[in-house]
Order: sequence, then C-alpha cells, then structure tokens
Amino acid sequence: MARTEKEKMLAGELYNATDPQLTAERVRARKLLRSYNQSTEDELPLRGSLLTELMGKVGAGTWIEPPFRCDYGEHIQLGERVFMNFDCVILDCNRVTIGDDVAFGPGVHVYAATHPLDADERIKGPELGRPVTIGSKVWIGGGAIICPGVTIGEGSTIGAGSVVTRDIPPYVFAAGNPCRVIKKLR
Repeated sequence: MARTEKEKMLAGELYNATDPQLTAERVRARKLLRSYNQSTEDELPLRGSLLTELMGKVGAGTWIEPPFRCDYGEHIQLGERVFMNFDCVILDCNRVTIGDDVAFGPGVHVYAATHPLDADERIKGPELGRPVTIGSKVWIGGGAIICPGVTIGEGSTIGAGSVVTRDIPPYVFAAGNPCRVIKKLR
C-alpha cells in the first residue's frame, strides 16, 4: 500500500507539499493563525482555545505573543510555561518538540523544513522535513534560527541572532553563525 505524502513528510522522506491533504491542513492552520493574530489582549480565552485547536499539544501556562506563524501547527508539541515573544515562526513539516520552561526572544525561527541539496532534484519540487527538539529550560535569544534536525539540550542558552545548524548539548551557552558552544553552564 502506498504511503501518503503526509506519512512521507513525517518520516523525513521526500514528499510533495502540494498534495491536497497537506494543502488543506496548511489552509486550516492559516485560518486559525489569522484569528489568533487578530485577537486582542482582552480575548485571552479565545487565544487559548485557538492555540489548543491549532497545536498538537499546548502545556499549561504557555504564552505566544501575536503575531505567530507556522505551517501546520499539529506537529508542534509545547511543554508547560513556554513563552514565545513577537514574530516567532515554526515551519513544522516534521515534529517540533519544545520542553517545559522554554523562552523564545522576538523573531525566533524554527525550521523543520528543508529541501534537497542536489539542484536537479530540488527543482523537481519535492521537500523534506527533519524533526527539531528543544529541551526544557532553554532560552533562545531574539532572531535566532534553529535549523532542521537540530536538538538543543536541556538548560542551554542560545545567543541572539545565532544560526543553530547542529545539536547543542545540555547546559551550555552557544552563539554565533554557525552556532557553537561558548562555555559550559554546569
């Protein structure tokens, strides 16, 4: 039996993003995001219900400042007490797991999305996704970019403007482009 494009996407295989099921799921997410991003500070219960409907999991005490953007939402797992400042983006064409007590500065981007490196394959249109995992008690400074397939260990701090292209161990301060460990925190 042939696998669906969504199954291929979540398995990290080449997939067709224009598949009708995937397109419909992105449209659904856009509608929920539009409502969320247009909501006001006086509509906190509405914001909570929209996030719960959009995301795969939303832990207690989670707060996302609008505007926020994502591809599907349902592939995002948020732990408890997650805070995302203004203008954060998560491209969740694969699973994005964020632990408890995580904070994002403004403009943090998390990309599970990627494309084939071979130009001849890339121009045919297939896409790829790699899961991203951010451990508990992580702080990610404003403007940082977390690339596909990366894991950031518990208790680490990522400096503002960093481009995280490979795994970061627990309890370190890492920064730069490409992001590298600057010092151990424990």
